[in-house]
Amino acid sequence: MLSVQSVSHGYDRLILSEINFSVKQGEIVSIVGRSGAGKSTLLKIIAGKIMPEKGDVFLEMEQVTKQRLIAGHSEIGLVNQDFKLDEFHSVEENIRLQILHLKDKIRDKFIEELLSLVGLTALRSQQARLLSGGEQQRLAIARMLAKEPKLILLDEPFSHLDQLLRNKLINYLLDLVQIRSVSIILVSHDGAEVLGLSDKVYFLKNGKLKYKGTPFKLYYHSKTLEEGRMFGPLNSVKIGEKRILFRPDEFTEEVVGNGIHMDVVFEKSIFNGILFENHFLTSNKEKVVLYQFNSMKNTRTIYVQFKNKKA
Repeated sequence: MLSVQSVSHGYDRLILSEINFSVKQGEIVSIVGRSGAGKSTLLKIIAGKIMPEKGDVFLEMEQVTKQRLIAGHSEIGLVNQDFKLDEFHSVEENIRLQILHLKDKIRDKFIEELLSLVGLTALRSQQARLLSGGEQQRLAIARMLAKEPKLILLDEPFSHLDQLLRNKLINYLLDLVQIRSVSIILVSHDGAEVLGLSDKVYFLKNGKLKYKGTPFKLYYHSKTLEEGRMFGPLNSVKIGEKRILFRPDEFTEEVVGNGIHMDVVFEKSIFNGILFENHFLTSNKEKVVLYQFNSMKNTRTIYVQFKNKKA
């Protein structure tokens, strides 16, 4: 469906270098990287908002990266940090103006659905310019979804959402993929928030897409500590001459198979509403965090048990 071919771009320095990847119809792809890595610039190029210095983007064999009277592509919906709202129109009007082609009853029902989705029903009559930054982002998402594009591009979409709204949006996007075979690209500095959505994840660093993998692979088998911690808590402990990386749930309290023995000293437990975060020190005074359904205050020994790499 989407093909990004050898895209390079920079301003006073090279930001993106030889970016190549593709997205299939009905696929959700996430790109994770630190602030300033070039994620937002890449989305704008894919959307046809800016022209790359080199390379091309194609959507269903049609070239996106070409000069147009109005920048962008009608079948690509982009929500980035520039919300581009009609500031003096109300929240409801901002959405309604995107779907004037629909019949009244269908349009009204769709507006109610989108207002509820982004939690703006109570603010439907408020002018967009009077909304907070987070509310403006949510309105921008609703406006984009109203257009029903074939490809959705989301830049840090969950940064201003509470857990309830985040879950509603995630479920809505998953339904869109299943029902309409929409394709989605998300970019985020926090890999943990895109794991549950993604079919595959890329890591953007120093202008290049370093590697891709399934969420499971990148979470449990990250190649470096820096990359691994982009997706959540990761323990780094020296055993003999070797340093190992393992997630807080990659352990047992009884020896199983080839588990790596480790003596630990309990420090504290923190209940997070689902699990206990159990904090320990190793014999080398390195910190270890383990997840369990109960406090592990009586634990003195654990066995690191890595997840199956074939999963």
